[in-house]
Amino acid sequence: MRFHRTTGLDSEQLRDLVELVRHRVTWSKGRGRPRATGLFKAVVIAVAYLRQNIVQEVLGEYFEVSQSTVSRIIKDLTPVVADVLNEFIPNATEATQGRVVLVDGTLVPCWSWAGHRELYSGKHKTTGHSLQVLANLGGDIVYISQPQVGSMHDVEAFRQTGLAEILDLSNTIGDKGYIGVGVDTPTKKPIGYELAESQKKENSSINSLRAAVERAIAHVKNWRVLHTDYRRPLRTVADTIDAVVGLIFFKLAYE
Repeated sequence: MRFHRTTGLDSEQLRDLVELVRHRVTWSKGRGRPRATGLFKAVVIAVAYLRQNIVQEVLGEYFEVSQSTVSRIIKDLTPVVADVLNEFIPNATEATQGRVVLVDGTLVPCWSWAGHRELYSGKHKTTGHSLQVLANLGGDIVYISQPQVGSMHDVEAFRQTGLAEILDLSNTIGDKGYIGVGVDTPTKKPIGYELAESQKKENSSINSLRAAVERAIAHVKNWRVLHTDYRRPLRTVADTIDAVVGLIFFKLAYE
């Protein structure tokens, strides 16, 4: 049975991922109550959840297991997937060295957990965690940062993730949210004044180049758990994001 539409991985990628996981976990213990699924099916369920962000009851019905089984599989295997795929995630310095880099931030939305006002993004009018995404001029993803709280502005997230020190800022392009950090950005129109024609042309050129990073972010958001409200406990967000980032670069390794 093929699961490409469900998981975003083709047959070879799924098979290789299962083998990586198999070397890290003992799935069938040989004693006690047997697991409800084999390892292959469990990995498919975990990755399908990340890809589709499907309600667990629906995912259970699709794979003919209970909601509680789906919940246990996601809880047990998400950090394992993150761990085994960590080797596929590029180092920011190596990934960007000697190339023009486009940077933009994106929000991973989540439920509005009480007591966590730091997650609220005034820009997006919702709660979540922000990621800094780097792409090349062709729109290929080259790096995705660790998450920051949603209330953090892009320029501050750029600093907090260490990208301001790692990147060649003279070779980095961002939007107006990065003004003041040293990267190339569009010129902001002064209050009460118009931009010169040369500035307008330069802004148009920068914005045209920046379309590539927006395409890269759209590919990131194909993993629906990063695009629609995150429903699992707050403490699991980091593992989930790490797992998805690992899966993104794992897929790119086959291209």
